[in-house]
Amino acid sequence: MEAGPRDTEDDAPDTGHETGRLSPDGPDELDVAPEVEVELRPARRLRIWQLAPIVALAAVGSLMFAFPLAFEFGDGGAVVAMLGLLISGCAAGWGMMAARRVGHTWPGLPQRGTDERPDWRVIALYVAVCLALVALAVWRVDRLRH
Repeated sequence: MEAGPRDTEDDAPDTGHETGRLSPDGPDELDVAPEVEVELRPARRLRIWQLAPIVALAAVGSLMFAFPLAFEFGDGGAVVAMLGLLISGCAAGWGMMAARRVGHTWPGLPQRGTDERPDWRVIALYVAVCLALVALAVWRVDRLRH
């Protein structure tokens, strides 16, 4: 079987299609409908069953911390207040871990999995606020004891 010369556009009989409508990789972009990206996974967010125990622990802990300090319940007040502070801190840590698991970050810090480095000024601000809160709590409990 012998191959013959191919018909070129000049030699080809009129086939009824318009010249220039097809590019080497498919139809022109003008004829194609715009593509729409759709996320197949649902949005990651905290569910009510994750939030309810965190909020309950935080509320109980803060009440245990606030009432003995505000109303001075005698010698046991400082112990109850420190236990309330501990429970509140645990609830805050639990909430941060749950939020991190669904992809949330603290304001000013980069998203998890990125190569961005956190700004040292933001971290220093967070550390200073935490230290100030701990110092105020310890000072108030110390005032109750004396």
